[in-house]
Amino acid sequence: MTLLTEDSPILTKTKELCAEIAGSPIFCELQSRVERFLGDDATRNQYKEVHQMGEQLHQKQQAGIELGAAEIRAFEGARDALFGNPIATDFMDAQHKLEKIQKEIGKYLGLTLELGRVPTADDLAEAGG
Repeated sequence: MTLLTEDSPILTKTKELCAEIAGSPIFCELQSRVERFLGDDATRNQYKEVHQMGEQLHQKQQAGIELGAAEIRAFEGARDALFGNPIATDFMDAQHKLEKIQKEIGKYLGLTLELGRVPTADDLAEAGG
């Protein structure tokens, strides 16, 4: 017997949890922010450019290459412009919050499987949360 057959109580409850999350007004708002970002080509390109610039600077640093003042200023200017874009900052905030939700749910599930019971507040605190 498997725990995750299509009609098993565990899978049924998992689907209910997923429906609860997907129907939550907070989740819907976060998802809307992500979709707004994904639908804005200029903002996505701006985000990608800043990310690539940051990666290039990081690689140079790791290779022991001294960074020039002009390239640092260019990165900082691009980053500041990105942080001045409300679509980008809404996306980054939403992404952070969604990752936090996923991590928290994962922690509960992981501890349940590890402990063989529903984790308590003390269990969660010991696990780093």
